Amino acid sequence: MPATIRIIHATDFIKATAEGELDLEESKRLLVEIVSATDLVDYELVLDTRKAHLSMSVTDLWYLAAKIGTAGKNLPRKTAILCPRDRFDHAGFFSLCAQNRGLNVRAFTCFEDALEWLISDEPDPATVSGGNGSAR
Repeated sequence: MPATIRIIHATDFIKATAEGELDLEESKRLLVEIVSATDLVDYELVLDTRKAHLSMSVTDLWYLAAKIGTAGKNLPRKTAILCPRDRFDHAGFFSLCAQNRGLNVRAFTCFEDALEWLISDEPDPATVSGGNGSAR
């Protein structure tokens, strides 16, 4: 199945204050604006954070995932978070938080692995019955 993929770089949504600290509110606003853009509904999305200079706490990541989860139905079908190996735990945590809100998000350290997952026919976990018979 053909896939249309958009790549969004961290500099497009991770913002800093004048003091060089993470501007969480602006970052949340920008990321929600990006992922809920009407023209991305039929796209797969890569959020490339490999060159991000600011790091986020797990609390920041939780709030960011919660904010994205409220963005509604205009979200991409799949979103890959591409990160450096030393930040994989944080990207994995963000991915888990987003999945808990019904989003199809996975963390990757390899660009090719992310693309392979995005173009695969793997079903959306929100529409698949889990082992206990309930939707995940």
